Amino acid sequence: MNAALRDFDIVPTALAVKAMRDNGYKNAAYAIAELMDNSIQAGAKTVQLLCADRESQVEQRARKRLHQVAVLDDGCGMDADTLQIALQFGNGTRLEREKQDGMGRFGMGLPSASISQCQRVDVWSWTDGVDNALHSYIDLPEINAGRMRVLPPPERKGIPEVWRDAAGRKAFGKSGTLVVWSNIDRVLWRTSKALIDNSEELIGRMYRYWIHDGRVSIVLKSFLYEDATNLLLERLAKPNDPLYLMANTSCPAPFDTKPMFRPFPSEEGYEIKQTVRFQGEDHTVTIKFAIACEEARDSGGGQSTGSRPFGQHAARNVGVSVVRAGRELELDPAWTTTYDPRERWWGVEVSFEPGLDELFGVSNNKQSARNFAEAAKIDVSAIIKEHRTIAAARAALRDEQDPLEPLLEIVHRVQTNIRQMRSMIQTQAEGSKRRKRHSEESVEAQATDAVRKRQQEGHRGRSDEDESKPAEERKADVADQLEHLGHSRESAEVLAAETIDKGLKYRIDVSSLEGGAFFSVQPRGGVLLVTLNTDHPAYDLLLGARDPKELPEDPDKLKEKLLSAQAGLEMMLFAWARYEDEQPLETRRLTQNIRHDWGRMAEAFLGSRS
Repeated sequence: MNAALRDFDIVPTALAVKAMRDNGYKNAAYAIAELMDNSIQAGAKTVQLLCADRESQVEQRARKRLHQVAVLDDGCGMDADTLQIALQFGNGTRLEREKQDGMGRFGMGLPSASISQCQRVDVWSWTDGVDNALHSYIDLPEINAGRMRVLPPPERKGIPEVWRDAAGRKAFGKSGTLVVWSNIDRVLWRTSKALIDNSEELIGRMYRYWIHDGRVSIVLKSFLYEDATNLLLERLAKPNDPLYLMANTSCPAPFDTKPMFRPFPSEEGYEIKQTVRFQGEDHTVTIKFAIACEEARDSGGGQSTGSRPFGQHAARNVGVSVVRAGRELELDPAWTTTYDPRERWWGVEVSFEPGLDELFGVSNNKQSARNFAEAAKIDVSAIIKEHRTIAAARAALRDEQDPLEPLLEIVHRVQTNIRQMRSMIQTQAEGSKRRKRHSEESVEAQATDAVRKRQQEGHRGRSDEDESKPAEERKADVADQLEHLGHSRESAEVLAAETIDKGLKYRIDVSSLEGGAFFSVQPRGGVLLVTLNTDHPAYDLLLGARDPKELPEDPDKLKEKLLSAQAGLEMMLFAWARYEDEQPLETRRLTQNIRHDWGRMAEAFLGSRS
């Protein structure tokens, strides 16, 4: 009972730092980005990522292994007080809300990001020439041994020659900062080349606006620690735009020098500025939409464009890009259908300023916007349908004190436009398939033969009158409707010309249609445009694999597909039977006559195939 009392830290330093190592950085690339945030915030024009390998003997072979990593910038540098603040966990120079107008967030960046990947971080910073550089550090083994309870006071210390050689003497100007990771134990990639290769696309995407506008250059270098003047790799990070509206990016040819997507729905309407009222202040959220151009979707020469290098690049950029203060937080996949490879062909960006951090749920490591990701799961259309208007829906959420209420309109715009773009992409794909099959005798041609026979027998349809119009006028009418369904103007004109020049009476297409109809019929320019509703369950059952190449090669899966199509057809017939059965007595005879007439017409059309 008389044992000596001991002092207990509220937060034991060694245990706290150990916990902070698991701060949730997805990988080393995100941790490196934290350091680059600081560099850009400090006004740097050039940032260098310097990755040093060392050779070691592994099973009698010399192998390179990542040894140290550094980030060098030519920003404004730090004095002694600022350097100590920067190395303190949880501290920073922009903690006050009025100062949070840039990339900084909670002041956790430099130490937290660094120890998530290594056991020691050294920082040199200078404001009046590199010869006056101040140095301090954090060393985990020293902390764990109890030898390091406070930060070492910054002292003047020369920059190690290895970094001067690798970066180049001219890289060390009047001011700047060098952060060095050593005793690296948590970086997944084992070599400097692997680290750069796996970080380059992410860095290019995060800072795409800064790089594209020429506000900052990010240089990536790999070298051997013992021979830093001979670089193994050196290149500039290129912007990686998930909207693919920029030129001169990391996207492979032919879209390296030109955009691969086009603004959606138009050049004038692709960017929406939404005012959001939050905590008594108005903030602007900017939403951008883009969709793949026709060339990107149909330039494979028989090869799937998705399997080409630019298609594979797009597959790595799937999701909604969430941008804060001009820097991407994440590419959020919560808005996508992960099993559909066509999701790569649209892009959405939502950007906001730090004043909305709390609303969007920005994490302290700036890797996500949690609240916005949760909002992706909301079926806004159902909420609006329940309350009749979006204003009423917002009012209801406000009454319930739902924190997502201010985001509702943004989420609605994003979800609505994604649905429209998916429909257009499906229409593009269908048009591409049909153009590839145009040389074969199509079903449309066979159906046209059946119509010509009926015309010879004296049967007339409303669309027949327009066949006497000039060909160019007819083509324009057909093209207008095809463009409305989602084709680009160029593609619509090609398809319309093909239809009219071949004398076809029919054109079949696909689109997302309102209402419950399986298909629609529109007479245009003497042609009957039959549009299948891709949202109807019958589409996938009966027509989901209209291209033979899409049929499964496995016999069991092919059998399953055919049985499914047969069951779908039978279910459609059962639905008609029930529809007929539920008709009042006075209209039942009419529906029966329609069934008989359609049956006779179908007999004639199917007979024309033989």
